[in-house]
Amino acid sequence: MRVLLTGSGGQLARALQRTAPPGSALIPVGRETLDVSDRGEVAECVATVRPDVIINTAAYTSVDLAESEEARARAVNASGPGYLAEAAGRACRLVQPSTDYVFEGTGETPLRADAPTNPCSVYGRTKLDGEHAVMERSTGPWMIVRTAWVYSGDGRNFLTSMLRRMRSGTPLRVVDDQRGTPTSSDSIATAIWCMLEGELGGIQHWTDDGTATWCAFAREIARIGLELGLLDSPPEITAVSSCDRPSPARRPGYAVLDKTETWARLEGTRCMPPVEWRENLRRTMEGLCDA
Repeated sequence: MRVLLTGSGGQLARALQRTAPPGSALIPVGRETLDVSDRGEVAECVATVRPDVIINTAAYTSVDLAESEEARARAVNASGPGYLAEAAGRACRLVQPSTDYVFEGTGETPLRADAPTNPCSVYGRTKLDGEHAVMERSTGPWMIVRTAWVYSGDGRNFLTSMLRRMRSGTPLRVVDDQRGTPTSSDSIATAIWCMLEGELGGIQHWTDDGTATWCAFAREIARIGLELGLLDSPPEITAVSSCDRPSPARRPGYAVLDKTETWARLEGTRCMPPVEWRENLRRTMEGLCDA
């Protein structure tokens, strides 16, 4: 399986490279090599590489900054997937990672893949438009994989940001009225490979198991960090409401994805059974001890 992996510098792309199955030939390309918002560059790259699969991890992910940089976010998150869908043609499979931010998140029950979407931020709207571009412009097989709250032990994400601030002794005020599921980048990457091996298509949902608020996530990072010696002293963490921590972009209040159908189709693969988020967080943080 020859796989063109766009956005190779991101945390999901790095995880996909770490977890790639034997026999897969990965061709990772970063934005310095391929600008997915450039239709000509995309067409030329796909024609040159001639992949069996394209996994498009290139994305504009600065949620708050997107509110003032909508054109830039739209170029990468919406136009890029459309250009890749066109270039993929009938013979190549396209995988487009997406996000819980395509939902408004005002309910209290897990969100199915066919639940109504209503994003409440520029980031969410551009990611949803990217989904639509894949569905409308693909002439070959495609798959959209929605996930949420992805973190890893490197790069810029909630885990690394929290550890940095905790080590500095900065008192933390963390939102406690937004609920989702922290998800290890290796977990979603492994799941994507399993979905490809199982020839899944359409819209799929994947996160780790369980739910948390951002404050609960931060407190678990602190607890494990103290146990593993990654922190010298307990950090000060105060739970606050999203109203007390206003931001340019509004986030979904309840963004727990319903993974039932996807999990059922992946039964028996190496990404099952799903792992509870605290367990994967500990594994990731244990890896930091060895770094």
